[in-house]
Amino acid sequence: MTKRIAQSRARSMLEAVANLLVGYVLALLIQQLAYPLFGIDTTLAEDSAIAALFMLGSLARSYLLRRLFERLQAF
Repeated sequence: MTKRIAQSRARSMLEAVANLLVGYVLALLIQQLAYPLFGIDTTLAEDSAIAALFMLGSLARSYLLRRLFERLQAF
C-alpha cells in the first residue's frame, strides 16, 4: 500500500479558488440565459453581485470540506 501525501492548505485554497472562478463565470452565463425565461430583468452588475454572494459561500464550503476530508484521511 502506498502512502498518500496530504494536500497542503495553500494547495487546497488554490484548487478551491480555481473551481470558484470557473463556477462564477458559469453562473453569470446561466443567469443571462435563465433569468429572461422566468421574466426576471437584471443588469450584468446585478448578476455579478448575486453570483459574488454565492461565490463566497461556495469558497468557504469547498475549502472546509476539502480540509475535513484531508483530516479524515489521516485516520
